[in-house]
Amino acid sequence: MSAMKPKNGNLALWVLVGLFVIILFNTLNGPANVEQELIFSEFMDKVENGEIAEVTIRPNYLTGVLKDGTLKFKTFTADYPDLVKTLREKSVRVTAKPADELPWYLAFLMAWGPFILFLGLWIFFMRQVQMGGNRALSFGKTRVLSSSENQKKVTFADVAGIDEAKEAVVEIIEFLKDPKKFQKLGGRIPKGVLVIGPPGTGKTLLAKAIAGEAGVPFFAISGSDFVEMFVGVGASRVRDLFEKGRKHSPCIIFIDEIDAVGRHRGAGLGGGHDEREQTLNQLLVEMDGFEASSGVILVAATNRPDVLDPALLRPGRFDRQIVVNRPDVKGRLDVLNVHTKKIPLAEGVGLDVVARGTPGFSGADLENLVNEAALLAARREKSAVEMSDFEESKDKLLMGAERKSMVISEEEKKVTAYHEAGHTLVAALLPGTDPIHKVTIIPRGRALGVTMQLPTDDRYNHYKDQLHDMLAVMMGGRASEELIFNRITTGAGNDIEKATELAKRMVCEWGMSDVMGPLSFGRKQPEIFLGRDISQGRDYSEDTAIKIDGEVSRLVMESYRRAQGLISDNLAALKSLAQALIEKESLNGTEVKELIQSATASRQAEMSPISV
Repeated sequence: MSAMKPKNGNLALWVLVGLFVIILFNTLNGPANVEQELIFSEFMDKVENGEIAEVTIRPNYLTGVLKDGTLKFKTFTADYPDLVKTLREKSVRVTAKPADELPWYLAFLMAWGPFILFLGLWIFFMRQVQMGGNRALSFGKTRVLSSSENQKKVTFADVAGIDEAKEAVVEIIEFLKDPKKFQKLGGRIPKGVLVIGPPGTGKTLLAKAIAGEAGVPFFAISGSDFVEMFVGVGASRVRDLFEKGRKHSPCIIFIDEIDAVGRHRGAGLGGGHDEREQTLNQLLVEMDGFEASSGVILVAATNRPDVLDPALLRPGRFDRQIVVNRPDVKGRLDVLNVHTKKIPLAEGVGLDVVARGTPGFSGADLENLVNEAALLAARREKSAVEMSDFEESKDKLLMGAERKSMVISEEEKKVTAYHEAGHTLVAALLPGTDPIHKVTIIPRGRALGVTMQLPTDDRYNHYKDQLHDMLAVMMGGRASEELIFNRITTGAGNDIEKATELAKRMVCEWGMSDVMGPLSFGRKQPEIFLGRDISQGRDYSEDTAIKIDGEVSRLVMESYRRAQGLISDNLAALKSLAQALIEKESLNGTEVKELIQSATASRQAEMSPISV
């Protein structure tokens, strides 16, 4: 019944307003007057002719009746001082009355209407304030997403590619299932688990799987949901969240993107005592106040552990840190198997080939790859997803969508073909570079052409000579343009930017300069409040800066001259690649290899001496 009270109150108010409108309408549009309105001159003519029997005079008009009773009339009086005298002379009965008196209900409404209207509006606004007050009181409540028994639970069968991370949380699941097993020996379960990893690697999915495997309630909230514009709301929501957790113990509380509230204190641009820091302080207090046997485990995820407050990471709060990295080739295969369970695959689809050809892909990237392949196959009205769909989807994700509608002149097409052929030739001739996957002069993304290399294995370190080879490949496009056309274009702008950045990191971060030695230059000054490294301080002298600039320039220019030499020695292969690109617009790795081998064999045959 309590839910109906606001509706009944609003109904009574609107009935009151409706009655007021009806009464006012009836008053203003009352019954039609029965008197016929006469022009004053006609009225005076009837008076002179002795046709008027009686007249009732009011302040601004008069009414009357003819002697034969056939007409009741009304007219508005003019400033005529002898009117009464004239009426007496014609033996007209004259009655004088004051102005019209209002009906009792209208008089009541005029007297009490404003008060009634004010009272109704006051009741209406009070109810709104009460409802708003309830919403205001709910500001401090946490808007959590809790799992229910009816929802499909996520288990470890749904998580693939992060086997080490799954093994690290098995102990937590065993504690949630049987806490006495650990407590009888005096051990305590970690109060908090911090899951760290790049975006898309499955941090949130891992937390859901922990709850699904343990069969306990799961409360999920984002770190940004704690912070509001009102002071104290974030801290109140933290208290409410942990109170809910204690009521449903044992359970798991999951905070996604905890760096939104867990950033280093004292680094804010707005001072040290702000709403975000109050929320963090309350979070620290709640985690420190946990009882070891409470059965509530906090799991948090972030891809920026470097900005978290040290007090949040100490033992007793987040006791355990689990790193979730991008999957290796075996992990990628497992992820692909999970995401293709409900997708019909054509014969000949090798997921192991797709896994080897997608190094560096995260779980989310692989899921997107499978989804794009399924959509592509559906657009082509296929009954199953084929290998070509996976390849095209991979190209789309790596190089961008094709811009087939972009019209390019023949001259620009030729320049682009030689530019990409330069990259391709240098990459194919140098042994330390990754194999060519595909080269195309079809505009993709923001580029007029793309040369895509894919490593055969997962790589976690790079050798110095490999980095030099990478620099040469980056400069191969510009070198080819200059050698063939004796002109340069702006197409190499991105290549030059990447080459300069790589050379700078070789000198300043990795100590790969013989002149500068194994030293690191440039102290990063992170603005933790902003969440990114926006500045880099110079902790070296101006003379050292000149040397660094000289070394960066030397590395890039040496790579440029190296690329020029390789292209000059293999002009036939360059022209063969460029001509094939102009004709076919796209070449795969096998076609590139065959063209270079054919051109090299022809050149060697021409240079070999002719035996007689």
